[in-house]
Amino acid sequence: MNQPIDSTTTRPSSESVKSNLGEASTHLKQAARDAGDAVRSAASVAGGELKAGRETVKSDLADTAQSGKAAIDDLTEAGKEQLDQVMDKGRDLVDSAADLIRERPLASFGAAFAAGWIIAKLARSR
Repeated sequence: MNQPIDSTTTRPSSESVKSNLGEASTHLKQAARDAGDAVRSAASVAGGELKAGRETVKSDLADTAQSGKAAIDDLTEAGKEQLDQVMDKGRDLVDSAADLIRERPLASFGAAFAAGWIIAKLARSR
């Protein structure tokens, strides 16, 4: 276990050990400072990226809202146009029916009477 030291082996002096430990301590402190700086730098960069990302998302959402509003406006306009067309067709049908009644009053009366009679029969049978 304990081996004798021969005369060719030199022991390091305690001053040398202290010096090496002091140097190691200095390097370790510097490494800790560098690691802290690296973490702070990474956090700063990440914070900047988050801010830029947040602004981009806000901009995209605003653009989406504007596009949605434009689509709703277009649909509203198209709906109004369709309603106007349906109302015009309804007026045309009423006018056409009025013209037909004026041209053939007896036939119109007979058709109305027959329709009423059929509806009455159907209503009584149920």
